[in-house]
Order: sequence, then structure tokens, then C-alpha cells
Amino acid sequence: MDTQPVRTADDGGGTASYFLIESKGNWAGPNAGTFLMDAVALAGAGHRVRVYLVEDGVLSAAGTDVPEIERLAGAGVEILVDDFSAAQRALGASRLSPHVRLAGMETVAAALAEDDCRGVWH
Repeated sequence: MDTQPVRTADDGGGTASYFLIESKGNWAGPNAGTFLMDAVALAGAGHRVRVYLVEDGVLSAAGTDVPEIERLAGAGVEILVDDFSAAQRALGASRLSPHVRLAGMETVAAALAEDDCRGVWH
């Protein structure tokens, strides 16, 4: 799947910090993986990118060999999984990709409060 570089509103060509929140699972439709590919494109453009998987999005991190998670990790994206959503779906840390870490809503609040952070919810 080819992706086009994501253009940002930043006129100066500098880097930005993105906190992308994914609430949909991989099976949610033909464009379900597009949001995660945007994260890869942003990281490839030199931006700091964190992806937070919440609700059914946590199912995207189940297993040890998940192509979408592998692409994110390979691009240098920090991948976080909502601890509450994972627990509600009986996904303990041992059932998740080794490229992710469990995190709570306090992590989301802290990230979105950063001065240079741009939050996007899908």
C-alpha cells in the first residue's frame, strides 16, 4: 500500500509532535489501516509520533506478528495500548505485540497537554 506524505500546517518545515488515537479495529472497513499508515508517513517525515490504541483499536496489537504494528515500530512510532480497553478484552501484556506498552488515560492527558502536541482521534 503506497501512501502519500502527510502535509502539515507547519510553514517553517520544522517537526511537530503527533498523538494519534485509534479506536477502530483492523476489520472496521477497507480504510481501517489508513490512519495507522498516516502515522508511518508522519514519522517518515521526521515528526515525533505516538499512537494510542483504545477501545477496539487495542485488538490491532494482539499477537506477536501484526504487520501494522511492525510497520509502526519500524518507522519509530511509539505505540501505546489503553490498559483499561485491553483488560476489558482480556488482553494482558503477554498477549500483545512486544512493540507496544500498556498506558492509562493519564498518559493521554499528559501528551495532549504538551505545547507542541497535535492530537488526532480516529
